[in-house]
Amino acid sequence: MSSAAHHTADPDRLWSVDEHLEDVLTTVRPLEPIELQLLDAQGCVLVEDVMVPLSLPPFDNSSMDGYAVRVADVAGASEEFPASLEVVGDVAAGAADPVRVGPGQAARIMTGAPLPPGAETVVPVEWTDGGLGEGPVSGMRARSLAPEGATGQVRVHRPAEARAHVRASGSDVQAGDLALKAGTVLGPPQLGLLAAIGRGTVRVRPRPRVVVLSTGSELVQPGEQLAGGQIHDSNSFALTAAARDAGAIGYRVGAVADDADTLRSTIEDQLVRADLLVTTGGVSVGAYDVVKEALSHVGDEDEPGGGVEFRKLAMQPGKPQGFGTVGPDHIPLLALPGNPVSSYVSFELFVRPAIRTLMGLPDVHRPTTRAKLVCDKALTSPRGRRQFLRGTYRDGEVRPVGGSGSHLVAALAQADSLIVVPEDAESVESGTEVEVVLLG
Repeated sequence: MSSAAHHTADPDRLWSVDEHLEDVLTTVRPLEPIELQLLDAQGCVLVEDVMVPLSLPPFDNSSMDGYAVRVADVAGASEEFPASLEVVGDVAAGAADPVRVGPGQAARIMTGAPLPPGAETVVPVEWTDGGLGEGPVSGMRARSLAPEGATGQVRVHRPAEARAHVRASGSDVQAGDLALKAGTVLGPPQLGLLAAIGRGTVRVRPRPRVVVLSTGSELVQPGEQLAGGQIHDSNSFALTAAARDAGAIGYRVGAVADDADTLRSTIEDQLVRADLLVTTGGVSVGAYDVVKEALSHVGDEDEPGGGVEFRKLAMQPGKPQGFGTVGPDHIPLLALPGNPVSSYVSFELFVRPAIRTLMGLPDVHRPTTRAKLVCDKALTSPRGRRQFLRGTYRDGEVRPVGGSGSHLVAALAQADSLIVVPEDAESVESGTEVEVVLLG
């Protein structure tokens, strides 16, 4: 159903959770791709295949600190009869013009440095006297402390096979290989690979900008004193954090008083930085339900297809919901109930999938599993409503936390999952297998 049909809807119709979710997800479209610097693309979805332009490593290089030598020169070496070689110079990582290693010669080489011409293998420094003329050494001294290291003689106490301790060119990836395929979510290892193959920018779907607004004249910012009848605004913090957790850039707007004009102008101000708007509170049937009053007709006159529809859903908590688009660019808006638990459950069910759809992610939903319910007494649920109870899940079992009241914030902070009681169940006994949404 398109948002254009929102206003002709029957206000008494009871929508199922799935119908409302489908309406949201068919309206929300993935954001247009943009080119971003690597670190700005963290968490974003790649929109193109990335090929490897040059092999990694691009040249044969040493995997140890030691000496680059020819195999024949160290063939019979032992502690008793070391091979004594002439040190012709140093090869450091980043060396562009390495020394040549001839018969009877060795070059001191550092980890990551290119294997010099003429050399066939690398002898670790621990197999040598480090050029000091004594027994085996445990490591290489810094060049500034060891002027004797780069010239003179080195004694090698063990033989080495061809290409020992050498990382071959292209042993990681070959030029022309597929480095990352379109649809990959860019995390730290993927960004490291892009940097390693020389990509400074990458084409991705950007992280959506989500603006969260809470409404209510009773709301006071945390850190400020409460007067009679006031409470601290917790929803805007929980939901902005949830938006960021889902992968979005979350912007929190302080609580807006219960005045329709103020709310409308605040939303208009925010449209410039929003790919998605989320409001909480003011969507029920009370006389002061300002979101409903402000948005039921927003944009009707000038924006065909715009506007927000308010509905009743067959769910608990979270029965009152609003959804539609606002402004000239038809920015999607989800209006969630004001009770903290209702708003958080609604966010998980509807807003999180919308954010992940905007990102172009293949999987937009939280993972679900089946678990055995463990509780003292049977859970009750209103018939015809899909109930979501907070729970803690471990080892195939789930236990309810707190009651079903939609204002119990403390229990929500303990929960790591939602227990789903289907519409047709009025009670669920302990030991029953239930569906569980994992919030981890």
